[in-house]
Amino acid sequence: MQCWDNLINTLSCVLFLMGVSHLVRLPQAPYGRYLDLGLSSSSSMPRMMPARLAWFLQELPSLLVPLMMMTTTPNHTGSSLGTSLLLGTFCLHYFQRTFVYSVLMRGRPFPLRVMIEAGVFCSLNGFTQSHYLVHCAHYHPTWTSDTRFLIGSTLFLLGMAINVHSDYLLRNLRQPGEVVYKIPKGGLFRYVSGANYFGEIVEWFGYAMATWSLTTFSFAFCSMCFIGRRAVHHHRYYRETFHDYPRSRRALIPFIF
Repeated sequence: MQCWDNLINTLSCVLFLMGVSHLVRLPQAPYGRYLDLGLSSSSSMPRMMPARLAWFLQELPSLLVPLMMMTTTPNHTGSSLGTSLLLGTFCLHYFQRTFVYSVLMRGRPFPLRVMIEAGVFCSLNGFTQSHYLVHCAHYHPTWTSDTRFLIGSTLFLLGMAINVHSDYLLRNLRQPGEVVYKIPKGGLFRYVSGANYFGEIVEWFGYAMATWSLTTFSFAFCSMCFIGRRAVHHHRYYRETFHDYPRSRRALIPFIF
């Protein structure tokens, strides 16, 4: 398969514009603690899915599409290093989200519409990232010793560790069957309300630096806009709900924001 430059560049621009739209959109996506807001603004009760099943189904395309891209086109035109980067970063993240996070999570029922929208995004983004890295990216054999690759890979692994650990702390705030929200403690939650989101943002910008392209940076930017804004809303929720919430804790970036 040849590299579809025009299509990938267009989809990359779409990701960038989606990120901008998330910044200016007023309501939060109606799931989790914002589900009640979505219900109050709707004239009818939306169809719901069990949280674990919904997260599994919506995240799965981000893993399946790249794997299909790699296995169905063995004689790709791009760099074999691009395929290795895809497996070691993007696919690694979504394997954890699909087969570990979704199984262990303790969340509220999930709106079917939101699940479908997320699944469509994961499918399109999975195609965009995998097609670029498998068919379009060309890396010099010495790329793995380049400073950008080394720093990016380190940031990716560090961000993923923060993200997974923060999810663990959030999950263990609740007893099985509980759906109440409590003040998160430990880890980077000592400094920010959205430690899990901070970790994922670091992860994706590390991925973008290690792969060094408009396509991967546009995804990192889109992710930052969506989950970064959600972290700000979480911070506001905690401060309004818990009178003893630590006033020194920031929303997303330790000591800064």
